[in-house]
Amino acid sequence: MRISTTRLVVLTSVIAIAVGIGIGSYVQPVVTADNVYDQSRKFAEVLASVSRRYVEEVDSQKLTEAAIRGMLNELDPHSVYITAKEMEKVEEDFRGSFEGIGVEFDIVADTITIVSPIAGGPSEALGIMAGDKIVRINDTTAVKLTRSDVPKKLRGTKGTNVKLHIKRSGEGQLLVFDVTRDKIPINSVDAAFMIDGTDIGYITANRFSATTHDELMKAADQLKAQGMKKLLLDLRGNPGGYLDQAYKIADEFIPAGKKIVYTKGRLPEFDDDLWSRPGGALENIPLVVMINGGSASASEIVSGAVQDLDRGLVVGETSFGKGLVQRQFPLGDGSAYRLTISRYYTPSGRLIQRPYEDKSKYYRGEGREEGEEGDNIDHEKDVNDENVKNRPTFKTAAGRTVYGGGGITPDYIVKSDTIGFLARDLRRNNLFWTTADELMKRDGKAIRAQYDNNMSKYLRDFTVSNDVIGQLKALAADKKIEWKDDQFKQDEEFIRTMIKAYIGRMLYNNNGYTAVVLGLDKQFQKARAMFPEASRIAGLR
Repeated sequence: MRISTTRLVVLTSVIAIAVGIGIGSYVQPVVTADNVYDQSRKFAEVLASVSRRYVEEVDSQKLTEAAIRGMLNELDPHSVYITAKEMEKVEEDFRGSFEGIGVEFDIVADTITIVSPIAGGPSEALGIMAGDKIVRINDTTAVKLTRSDVPKKLRGTKGTNVKLHIKRSGEGQLLVFDVTRDKIPINSVDAAFMIDGTDIGYITANRFSATTHDELMKAADQLKAQGMKKLLLDLRGNPGGYLDQAYKIADEFIPAGKKIVYTKGRLPEFDDDLWSRPGGALENIPLVVMINGGSASASEIVSGAVQDLDRGLVVGETSFGKGLVQRQFPLGDGSAYRLTISRYYTPSGRLIQRPYEDKSKYYRGEGREEGEEGDNIDHEKDVNDENVKNRPTFKTAAGRTVYGGGGITPDYIVKSDTIGFLARDLRRNNLFWTTADELMKRDGKAIRAQYDNNMSKYLRDFTVSNDVIGQLKALAADKKIEWKDDQFKQDEEFIRTMIKAYIGRMLYNNNGYTAVVLGLDKQFQKARAMFPEASRIAGLR
């Protein structure tokens, strides 16, 4: 069963954006001045003529932005233009915080439903809970607000107040919370917990923002205090972000004096060699990294360094294959553009960038070194892949052969499972969440009292009853989804697990959701079994 749902976190405050790495500050371009002047004059002449003579009035800003997009599109898939409005969201996501009340929400039956209060935010401090329904904001109804309208109502300057009228299951009257807005962290570490009954810590990150290294190390310290002796780092679906964050995280695992990553550009000022330093906090912890086709850029820097330096093992599916470094240059109106200024290389010298001449094929992920499922520690399976022929070969620190030009191919390949039509329709219509929400409306108090803060007990003992499946079936009928018993039997375990996962999220935030879903995740199951080999290859006991 496909566990693409591991990343199904309903966030409106956090949107994963596949961006280039190495965002920096403005530098003056170095090009032939005369040629640039001639071409600039040509463009200005055409724009002036269109503005003056076209049959209808034109928007010169729109035309200019279209020209910039077209120009950058001639270069590579990751050189892009970002409007001023888009920049506000980009800066917020990668700055790692915003100002507001601190909740993740969804719109369920036209009502704002709290998916989870953000840890450390003012809503959590006041006791606002997952499953709460916001029916009024100040003195105005909140029913039928759109997803895009909600942030406008709930966000605001730190120190300002907003009054929330909340309907909570089991409460006869509305609860009123006077929330003082504050600075809210946008976490890039989605979940961090101990795998029940083991000494394995699990950490998953959704991108590499300005705070990712700090978040990851804080999570690792907490897990070490709980007895972590091994770490499973999940970078599946992580599209990347800041180069310096990837370097800092890799440096925590790599002993001193090793080249982690290096960059080469047309201009020497964009060349850089990044070496590991003494004192990495996780140098002696056995490590397994999980990746898939959505793991790109900074995720590939970390997994590539771990693989090339034989620091641990990489498990899952071949990564995206992005080896280009972008720098962001601001423009006077608040917009910006990202320009590829160099390529990055893994410690063995690999450039893992896939060909991008046909951009439609590139975006579809074609050209990745898929490999055959199974043990691939010596990467003998790679040579059977048609995509690998004629690609350059490289050696890891221990002499294993790896290949360039097609992403990072795992040391143990595990393909994603698939789910059937019924499960897909239920997921597409958000009925797993709706079913969990209905159950918590009715029995939330009793469930919370039974499991309290004991996530291990919940994982072990809670089951989704046949009555709950009956409720799901009724919801499916309301959505005109055809329920076939044979299709339900095919994906029954997945369906029950997803309902349990959403209830777990209401009880224990993202940790609860992720811990439940991992129970069905065969990539995870193989990864947790690979620690003896990961320790051996890294020279750890």
